[in-house]
Amino acid sequence: MLKQFQELSDFDLARIGAAHVTVGSMIGAALLTLAFLVAAWLVGHALKRLRQRMREGSAALYLTEKLLSYGLVMIGLIAGLSTLGLDLSSLALFAGAIGIGLGLGLQGIVKEFVSGLVLISDRAVHIGDYVELPEGTRGVVQEIGPRATRIRNNDNVYLLVPNSKLIENTMINWTLRGDTRRIHVPFRVAHGADKEKVRDAVLAAARDVPFTMPETESRRTQVWMTGFGESWLDFELVVWPTLEAVKRPKAMNAAYTWAIDDALRKAAIEIPYPQRELRVRGFFGHEGEDALRTLRLESTGEAEGAPAETTTNDAADDLMRPPPEPEPEELDSGADRAARKA
Repeated sequence: MLKQFQELSDFDLARIGAAHVTVGSMIGAALLTLAFLVAAWLVGHALKRLRQRMREGSAALYLTEKLLSYGLVMIGLIAGLSTLGLDLSSLALFAGAIGIGLGLGLQGIVKEFVSGLVLISDRAVHIGDYVELPEGTRGVVQEIGPRATRIRNNDNVYLLVPNSKLIENTMINWTLRGDTRRIHVPFRVAHGADKEKVRDAVLAAARDVPFTMPETESRRTQVWMTGFGESWLDFELVVWPTLEAVKRPKAMNAAYTWAIDDALRKAAIEIPYPQRELRVRGFFGHEGEDALRTLRLESTGEAEGAPAETTTNDAADDLMRPPPEPEPEELDSGADRAARKA
């Protein structure tokens, strides 16, 4: 029985150059390659579970996970070919054929693979970051694979984005550094609304939203007046929400818009709608009061040229605050510029 097994193991299947491929070498190469593949999966799975439990150092652990997994797979393939009896140094012709294939049809795969390694080793993108692509697609980075990066949006839809696209195009990483981002929520009120009343009502509503960050000297919730429309005034709520809220921009914007609408209705501040208003002044009388009486309209009681009440302008206050302290390099460059001017 053992002799028959030995004969079967030494049976030649093929001959490649000076190497004889036998049944035994084929089985040994397959088992060795399979062992390395299983080891790569076990190591990658263990490091992935460890990375999911850790908050700090996950980027370095992810890099280690991918490099070890890819390295074990490559070593397994090389060891399998050696066990098969092939002389790797004599495969120059085969390597040349592979090179031609890479140049003709596999260059895209190699490009994405190298781009994936760059993304893994780069600190600009980490697993769990909330990113935005040029076409407006947003989502959380789930995995950086050998060909594509897997991104999950807030609708639980998974997107496969080629790795090279993240390197070659502009990408916004909303969660790269810091614990929050400032957002702007636009809204409108009708002409004639009390700006101070609008400001107080909207500020109170924004501060009551549970994911609004506590105010500091550098992070203040504000209301800016940004322009005039045909029948409205344009405003913006400038607010600092939590980072978790930033990761859900549509829901966050909807929550603030809802709160603003409730606040304006509660304060009896008119929300504008398309309209045309005709005011007759100076045609029937210099002050317009004769025209109002002629048309049987009530006077507004507003005297022309009356001094306006002083209101709080958040945008102006924000511009008057001193800028953040520059970095040491910026100080040096400023000193150099001053020396050149002198």
